[in-house]
Amino acid sequence: MSGEDEGIGGDAPQAIRKLEPGKLVIASHNEGKVREIRELLKPYGVEAVSAAELDLPVPVENGTTFYANAELKAIQAADLSGLPALSDDSGLCVEALGNAPGVYTADWAERQPLEGPPGRDWYLAMGKVEGKLAEQGPDVSRSAHFVCTLALAWPDGHVEWFEGKVEGTLVWPPRGKKGFGYDPVFQPLGENETFGEMDPARKHGMSHRADAFAQLVKAVF
Repeated sequence: MSGEDEGIGGDAPQAIRKLEPGKLVIASHNEGKVREIRELLKPYGVEAVSAAELDLPVPVENGTTFYANAELKAIQAADLSGLPALSDDSGLCVEALGNAPGVYTADWAERQPLEGPPGRDWYLAMGKVEGKLAEQGPDVSRSAHFVCTLALAWPDGHVEWFEGKVEGTLVWPPRGKKGFGYDPVFQPLGENETFGEMDPARKHGMSHRADAFAQLVKAVF
């Protein structure tokens, strides 16, 4: 789905704003996510630069929905850089866990070591999901889906939204090292490989991010 501004005084919704070729900030410090988004944008004349490359601060993601977090990241990056900015808030939703971890997907990977800076351990996160499923017994549903919400913001505050989804099932133990995040435990419906085992180009053709990007491309290019 995409976001539209409502016209003043109840007029018809305005057309979705087009994105001109040139620089675009990817409002993320996640290298795996930035790499995947760059590949998806490459054919459209966009010079993608990450928030980390511009030394932009990491925003506090205190939204309670994918939309809220995506918007706040995109608006901050656009405001600080003076360039259009694209952010992605995505997560794993597990049916038997009430769609958790959901918007808190990355939080489940947070680790606080006794020494050194905090970081994210995705194998820790995958283990938490599996542990909570195991508590429900061997017949628990392993159905899950990934959600990706994209927010595209301009420095004047205009924002467009797009959301994609991919359905699948969770496997254990993790398989493959080609993806990132929860990819090694997520097997898309109708496939024999996890996203962690799958060739990146093939994953890009079916993922939640690919679904959202297909909508974005159709709307803004």
